[in-house]
Amino acid sequence: MNDTTGLGDDVQLITLDVNGTSHEVITAPRRTLVDVLRHDLRLTGTHVGCEHGICGACTVLVDGLPVRACLMFAAQAEGARITTVESLADPGTGELSDLQRAFTAHHGLQCGFCTPGFLMLAQGFLAERPEATKEDIREVVAANLCRCTGYQTIVEAIDACATARRSQRAMGAEEESCN
Repeated sequence: MNDTTGLGDDVQLITLDVNGTSHEVITAPRRTLVDVLRHDLRLTGTHVGCEHGICGACTVLVDGLPVRACLMFAAQAEGARITTVESLADPGTGELSDLQRAFTAHHGLQCGFCTPGFLMLAQGFLAERPEATKEDIREVVAANLCRCTGYQTIVEAIDACATARRSQRAMGAEEESCN
């Protein structure tokens, strides 16, 4: 059970499907998804930046679509499939995903604070729009804020990953690589 200290009398039991695992959480109805992910489930890869839905550092996928976890109540996510940045790397080996490797290879990160949000934004976007052009990518990454990279390296990383995934699909190969 979770520590409900400080939640008050108005609590509820919710079940969240996070990264393919079901979690029962006792929480206040107005607690945000990002708070439950970070504090109750200890998934700290999702960062808290502005807490107003502007910066995108808290971006996760909810039923495959990018969502600002600071703007969604955890209770609203009950019954949905939530995917966080922790799901990208192979849980057994720790091997980075193709998208993570592309960010590394193309220097799409510097301080790293915004990186989880960009990764999840890109993961959701590329799943929805695998044929995205560099201009499409540039437009979508403008939704998240980064103080360090100037965005160009982020765009290049996502574009390289998209291009590699398209090539892999065209060749029918099973393994994807963005390097």
